Amino acid sequence: MNLKSFKKGIHTPHNKLTESRFLAEVPAPGTVYIPLSQHIGKPATAVVSIGDYVKAGSKIGAADGFVSADIFSSVSGAVKGIQKRKTVTGFCDHVVIENDGKNLEQTLPPVRDLTDKDALLKRIKEAGLVGMGGAGFPSHVKYAPKNKVDRFIINGAECEPYITCDYRLLRERTEEVLLGAQMLATVLGIDEFDIGIEDNKPLAIDAVYSVIENNGVKARVTMLKSKYPQGAEKQLIYAVTGRKVPCGGLPSDVGAVVGNVHTAYALYEAALLGRPLYKRAVTVSGDIKNQGNYFVRTGTLYGDLVDFCGGLSGDCAKIISGGPMMGIAIPDLDYSISKTSGSLLFLSEEDVNTSQPKPCINCGKCARACPMNLMPMYIDAYTLNGDYSTAKKYGALNCIECGCCAYTCPAKRTIVQSVKLCKRKIKELGL
Repeated sequence: MNLKSFKKGIHTPHNKLTESRFLAEVPAPGTVYIPLSQHIGKPATAVVSIGDYVKAGSKIGAADGFVSADIFSSVSGAVKGIQKRKTVTGFCDHVVIENDGKNLEQTLPPVRDLTDKDALLKRIKEAGLVGMGGAGFPSHVKYAPKNKVDRFIINGAECEPYITCDYRLLRERTEEVLLGAQMLATVLGIDEFDIGIEDNKPLAIDAVYSVIENNGVKARVTMLKSKYPQGAEKQLIYAVTGRKVPCGGLPSDVGAVVGNVHTAYALYEAALLGRPLYKRAVTVSGDIKNQGNYFVRTGTLYGDLVDFCGGLSGDCAKIISGGPMMGIAIPDLDYSISKTSGSLLFLSEEDVNTSQPKPCINCGKCARACPMNLMPMYIDAYTLNGDYSTAKKYGALNCIECGCCAYTCPAKRTIVQSVKLCKRKIKELGL
């Protein structure tokens, strides 16, 4: 078997504890708190007022700029207010809606011609689609690249430990995902697309091959080596096409675009069912009673989701929104599910390293693991010394924050946090 991969990276325990758990629907909570910033770019602007009645699928936030996305209600009921609340990346306005339990829905008309790229791109925008692998880049911008592209790759790697929601979509909604991917390829003007899947997902690979053979989907499957971060955009492009995205460049610079499994599924629902994006699959895993993969409505509080899962099963030492490598640790459950919330992870004392970082021992393990060929130890050192210009010269802005450096560091240096700080300071100081 000829497995494709990229240079460097690490091998982590997969811990796919929920891979056999079928996708289940989480009932809509009594109240939802829907953030108006669920994407990279400018937050949406509220287009509803207190007392307005909305349905699931009603637009409640309008994109406020080119790099922005519309936001939709996930329940039917009355708008109770607009509150400034915390998200995992900061604070933004949230539209508070009291669910009336009627589950009334407002949909868009189905797209009649699935070969009409302009109609599909319009639907991507009016349904509020974003990259659902975590980045949240507005899809109507991503799928209208300035450069001509000839390769479109669906990222089926899902290399982050614990997370299995994309895997379950590939297993249970294979035809829908591939049809959505075919539409995304059509928008890009590409007839045949690629899908990369790690070799630790054989049942998903079989399901994809079956649909390709029996349904006439024009796709090529690339078998990927199970390695982290195999699903990172630049690493995936190299593994599938052999093309190297230059430092500071975009995938379209080498004629490629990478799409997420869930984004493809969301386009299927938006184009054929007329459903805007207000619900997504989420993996709930770790130290919780009923771990699994769930369809959850945006605006559902993490606390409500945990209650549905039966609560925690032990002494939780850390809560992570996302996966253990690239997710963000949070102090409580007073956060809302958004379009990019792929996982909620609860780690026990045994799973968490609580040791304090020690001085760098110059072993070079971080550099040997870095998939971007950076020197993380120098970025860390110069950042802590306040020399952000030199840290920038060592490639701080090219870091993809995958966490390989911190994972391999025997001194347990908090290198990723240093990089994030450095990036903020470079932006603040205009360096």
